[in-house]
Amino acid sequence: MVSLDSPITVVRPHLIEFGLGTAEKLGAWAASKGYSRTLVISDAFNATRVELLQLKGEVSVFADVTPEPDIANLDKVLAAAEAAQADLIVGFGGGSAMDLAKLAAVLAGSPQTLREVVGPNKVQGPRKAALAQVPTTSGTGSEAGIRALVTDPETKAKLAVESLHMLADIAVIDPSLTFSVPARTTAATGVDAMAHCVEAFTNRKAHPMIDMYAIEGTRLVGKYLARAVRDGSDAEARAGLSLASLYGGFCLGPVNTAGGHALAYPLGTRWHVAHGAANALIFPHVLAFNTPAVPEKTKAVMEALGYSASDTVKSVFDAAYAFCAELGIEMTLSGLGVPQNDLDAMADDAFAIRRLLDNNPRDLTRADIRSIYEAAY
Repeated sequence: MVSLDSPITVVRPHLIEFGLGTAEKLGAWAASKGYSRTLVISDAFNATRVELLQLKGEVSVFADVTPEPDIANLDKVLAAAEAAQADLIVGFGGGSAMDLAKLAAVLAGSPQTLREVVGPNKVQGPRKAALAQVPTTSGTGSEAGIRALVTDPETKAKLAVESLHMLADIAVIDPSLTFSVPARTTAATGVDAMAHCVEAFTNRKAHPMIDMYAIEGTRLVGKYLARAVRDGSDAEARAGLSLASLYGGFCLGPVNTAGGHALAYPLGTRWHVAHGAANALIFPHVLAFNTPAVPEKTKAVMEALGYSASDTVKSVFDAAYAFCAELGIEMTLSGLGVPQNDLDAMADDAFAIRRLLDNNPRDLTRADIRSIYEAAY
């Protein structure tokens, strides 16, 4: 773990609008900046409510964002961006829409290709279009970050791009946009937000400047997620989750996630399990595995979730598993349709994600990963 005097770089969107009814502020902001040609990158559902953003001028909408987007989906987005010649690009949806918006903002009209910018700090700037992010789920925190991921369908690996040039000029977080999210999706995305916070809090690169966001984001999920699952129109609960998601996004830039996300990714890339659902299933297993390496921080996590403090592996696993299962989340790989004969390939894929595994507070061997998948089956 790093110490208080360790250097850290923290970035935020240049402007953050937060609260019920703030969606319409995007249009006023865009008009004040003189933007007249906007491309909104969205999924089919959110494309039907773009008018909530009150954008003026020429507005084009790409409505074909897919969950866990791949290179082909990105290529379609870039073609739409080239056609629109927009001076403002808006990501309007979940993490998939916002990640594609980031990539469109830096790659449309650029001589660089996706392959050339994979990794940290390879994007040549400045970008040609402004970037706005409007999340409609409470999970990824992508509105706050500088990373974007797409799947390579050939290798089934996530390609991660990281660049300050993908930082939003404005993030508009209106919890009322999440009222329509179904209970099951609310549960899974809420645990994803919590996983961002917990994995950053227990990370080898954890830093006191980020710890405050991480533990508060965890506490917000512990307090509000079950309420939002029970009643999707609970404004306070939805706002609490939106804030938790934003705090999770704050954690991703300077610290990032660790073993939990590394083990969750193959579920999405190989079997198209939704990112939040994959993280929820894996969460108790990796939290318990890491407990011997970070007992005090694990106690703090359990207290934030509303459980009595304990640092025994079994009690941590039981409590974290119960937290997720009681939300109605499927907690077995077999229940998600993952075949048992694919566990070895999944373990190979996860073990190769060094950018995350190297952050984990306890070394995860390939055998450890395979054992966790077996236990989760």
